[in-house]
Amino acid sequence: MSLTKTDLVDSVYNRIDLPKTKSTRVVESLLEIVKKTLANGEDIVISGFGKFCVKEKNERSGRNPQTGDDLMLGERRVVVFRCSPVLKGKMNRKRD
Repeated sequence: MSLTKTDLVDSVYNRIDLPKTKSTRVVESLLEIVKKTLANGEDIVISGFGKFCVKEKNERSGRNPQTGDDLMLGERRVVVFRCSPVLKGKMNRKRD
């Protein structure tokens, strides 16, 4: 099961008792801040959750899986998530 944007809005709506329209704006605003920050090359650290890091990937050789032809993959930036020890502990806690 995946957590969707709608699920996040519903969770904010149920936990904070904000109207749906304001809950939607809160979630949309948060996601927009995250996108802009990462696009600027800055990392995001959320205590007790983890860190979103922007990594620079160098140009490298690759292969087209359909044709098998060799090609060069250009430089690019990717987002990597590193889980905090707190979250890792919660994920690996023994289930009753």
